[in-house]
Amino acid sequence: MWYWLFKYVFMGPLLQMLGRPKVVGLENVPDRGAVILASNHLAVADSFYKCLVVRRRITYLAKSEYFTGTGIKGRLTRWFYTAAGQVPIDRTDADAALAALTTATRILGEGKVLGMYPEGTRSPDGRLYKGKTGIARLALETGVPVIPVAMVGTDDVNPPGSKMWHFGRVEVRFGKPLDFSRFEGLAGNRFIERAVIDEVMYELMQMSGQEYVDLYAADVKVALEGGAGGSDGPPPARMPTSAAG
Repeated sequence: MWYWLFKYVFMGPLLQMLGRPKVVGLENVPDRGAVILASNHLAVADSFYKCLVVRRRITYLAKSEYFTGTGIKGRLTRWFYTAAGQVPIDRTDADAALAALTTATRILGEGKVLGMYPEGTRSPDGRLYKGKTGIARLALETGVPVIPVAMVGTDDVNPPGSKMWHFGRVEVRFGKPLDFSRFEGLAGNRFIERAVIDEVMYELMQMSGQEYVDLYAADVKVALEGGAGGSDGPPPARMPTSAAG
């Protein structure tokens, strides 16, 4: 109930006013059945705008920190994510990653829409970063189609690092479902999983117009926070070789 109240009453009208969202390719999202929405990640607003424009309910695997905060802010955050039906996951080690995969498999087994960010974290500079293979393994093990979703303009409406939201124009672009049935039975093969996620990232690059960087966003964030890179400039950019054919 709270999910729909947030969408249509409490937050939806404000999001519409701020971002004036334009939607392209929404017909690619099926009316029923399990599906993975794999999106680039520019801002916190990405999740809100996808939920706003997709008619079906989207479930996200939210980091466990959202559910463990203390004080008034922590309790409000925990209530919000719980009320909206989001699922907490621990991302600290390999065992936690396996548990997250198991949780995601269960959600898809219930025929739901699962929202995921293959970059694993928000882009530190607006570019598109190397995808992690969790989505690839999930798609191969479940046979569920992956729909690439390009978010455009959310970082203008909701600038990373800022508590202020601004007026802008958000565009949500849904690509055609990607079918990886040709790799059936090859889940767990790291070369196949890399090829699959590179194909997803290539589609996102084409749809979003972002420059691609063949590094993990989390590693770049750590380097930036530690002052690494210095005068060497930004990391080199190229499209995923295994997807480029």
